[in-house]
Amino acid sequence: MRSQVSIRGEGVDAEPSVDPAAGSDADGRSPHRADGPADPDPADSAGASGSARRGRTTRGGDKRRDLLDGSLAAFARDGYTRASIDTIARAAGTSTRTIYNHFGDKAGLFHAVIVDSARRVADAQIVTLDRYLGKIVDIEDDLIEFGRVWATPLPDYADHFTLVRQVVAEAAHIPPATLTAWQDQGPRRVRRALAVHLRRIADAGHLRIDDADVAAAHLVLLVTGDINLRSLQGAVPLDPEEIRALADAGVRAFLHGYGTRPAGTGRPSPRPRSR
Repeated sequence: MRSQVSIRGEGVDAEPSVDPAAGSDADGRSPHRADGPADPDPADSAGASGSARRGRTTRGGDKRRDLLDGSLAAFARDGYTRASIDTIARAAGTSTRTIYNHFGDKAGLFHAVIVDSARRVADAQIVTLDRYLGKIVDIEDDLIEFGRVWATPLPDYADHFTLVRQVVAEAAHIPPATLTAWQDQGPRRVRRALAVHLRRIADAGHLRIDDADVAAAHLVLLVTGDINLRSLQGAVPLDPEEIRALADAGVRAFLHGYGTRPAGTGRPSPRPRSR
């Protein structure tokens, strides 16, 4: 069986759409100095090791990577407007001065965090697309297998999708450029990759598609749309059997509109294959 890398929700604009023009964020115009004076960074102190002064933390990882990961957890928990620089610094194991030095202010940090996280999620989703749609043997069986994987969340990306729910709730307070960058580097990038696969599958005679980009949006919305509604965008876990049933129904609805044969003529329960 192929290893499963699945992330429901992100990709192909499957995250709830956000209008970048919805508003701007006053916090993005200046550093949150109200959070208190910048604390000294142990890694920058006179007694720090040479590796620490070159940007290494005492945990042995890259300082920027640790900062982004810790900030992601803090923003996912508290949201953009409520998360303070002090809280983020504690979560990342660094100082407020380091955050200001690296990113300028909270708006700059948030931009870097969500774009970085969206890229990593998109990378994983594109691996899933390539693995499950790279070679089609039976269109219904293969799409059902893909749909079940796509609709099943993995805990590795829980913070990202929690952050996405926060972003949707706070869109009016987040800089429009950040919203655009997030969607460009994440959902829209994956949508383009899925559209390429669907165009190739249609050219091979398995689907009837005029606009592959629209078909990509339809496929993911049909597979995950009802799941996202019932789970409140992933906040409430669903039973795996319910996820599979909803994903299967979505695939068959997609094939009803785009297939070259009536849906339901393949095997009802596709067997995973090694490819």
